[in-house]
Amino acid sequence: MLPAPRADLATNTLDYETIPLVKPTGFREYDARWLLGSEISLLGLRALGLGLGTYFHERGQKRVVVGHDFRSYSLSVKQALTLGLVGAGCEVLDIGLALSPTAYFAQFALEAPCVAMVTASHNENGWTGVKMGVGAPLTFGPDEIGRLKEIVLSGAWVERAGGTVSQVDVRERFLADIVARCQLTRPIKVVCACGNGTAGAFAPEALRRMGAEVIEMDCDLDWTFPRYNPNPEDHEMLKSMGEAVRAHGADLALGFDGDGDRCGVVDDRGEEIFADKIGLMLARDLAPLHPNARFVVDVKSTGLYATDEILAANGATTLYWKTGHSYIKRKTAEINALAGFEKSGHFFFNAPHGHGYDCGLTAAAAVLSMLDRNPGKKLSELRLALPVAHTSLTMSPHCGDEVKYRVVEAVVREYQDLAAAGGKILGRSIKEVITVNGVRVALEDGSWVLVRASSNKPEMVVVVESMSSADDMRALFREEVKPRLARHPEVGAYNQEV
Repeated sequence: MLPAPRADLATNTLDYETIPLVKPTGFREYDARWLLGSEISLLGLRALGLGLGTYFHERGQKRVVVGHDFRSYSLSVKQALTLGLVGAGCEVLDIGLALSPTAYFAQFALEAPCVAMVTASHNENGWTGVKMGVGAPLTFGPDEIGRLKEIVLSGAWVERAGGTVSQVDVRERFLADIVARCQLTRPIKVVCACGNGTAGAFAPEALRRMGAEVIEMDCDLDWTFPRYNPNPEDHEMLKSMGEAVRAHGADLALGFDGDGDRCGVVDDRGEEIFADKIGLMLARDLAPLHPNARFVVDVKSTGLYATDEILAANGATTLYWKTGHSYIKRKTAEINALAGFEKSGHFFFNAPHGHGYDCGLTAAAAVLSMLDRNPGKKLSELRLALPVAHTSLTMSPHCGDEVKYRVVEAVVREYQDLAAAGGKILGRSIKEVITVNGVRVALEDGSWVLVRASSNKPEMVVVVESMSSADDMRALFREEVKPRLARHPEVGAYNQEV
């Protein structure tokens, strides 16, 4: 019998080799992530599997898809997790090296209600984690994670006989499902950027089968990530994608994160188009095909959805909701929205354009289909047709997991007090303070600032948008948000700034 986990074990000790190490902070809002070795051990991952399998049985299920991303240690992590799942009496279907959306697809293809995908997504090497769900296409939210955390940390799992594990290959079925969503009728040259992550084993082939001419960029699998972490929301990767577009005269670049559930886009001019703007372009493209469609976007997204004339003319409505792939996915399914868009690059398409889960390749198919439906128009022209709004990069100052929510609560109160007192931000009155996820402060001219806690890293998240100019957007950050957060000593250095 495996003992209950502890959080205070030192490496190179007998206890470390006999007692599971699991730090509570690894249980996030909608998935789980730890630094392997110092925050969770392989025994800890076995305990996680036992707890997860126990939770699946509580939900009346035991058939689970597992897969792993391309890191030097991910296979070992998956094997330890699988030991726990089998020990809890689960029927494990191991799909091998996979993207997260491959695992989600396998739930449908293999009629498996549960999923446990081993991935650290775009986190730096050293991190590991698991994305979990019961009932496709949904993944865990706070309630499910809370129950799992309770089971694991207390050692209250139930071991059961009859657990099994089998190897299943779904790669071809997954690619065929993706490719069926887009067959180009005109030549389109695409830079495919994978940051040497897992997507390199899937994306180039998928895009070629759609009919695109593919220029590969960092598509060789290399778990050292020699250039940068595969994260199409980061400026470094987007800049490299833009340079490749210009060098090859490509029509666009499509970039994928480490586990392939996100997609970043750069247009024919080499200009990055943030995912919320791509979402708006896709919504404009799809709205005439689906009158009265509903869309879901996260609170980091541009305010233009609420005022767009094309969406309004086709009866489309948009709901702003909590940031986080689990939240947007769940809300998209709950209200039967046509699609959901998250600024970090998660795209969710319900039928007929997808299965409801986040998939970078499904998003890529939607972008290419949009271009195919607009012959003679370049992606930059579609971008420039949008109303003007100047949106920042997503900026993330370091803030410890133990304190980040407390800091955000303090910032929320500051903005609420400022609004109640009739205060202004850079000379503009506050129109609304939205607190569904951190705080989004909307100003009288439509500009806004957002501060929230990251759900999966020891960071805060900052986004600002100006309706007047790029200089004003930078001022909203440099003269308002950054000085305000600097008054909280728990807030550290930013990963990037405007």
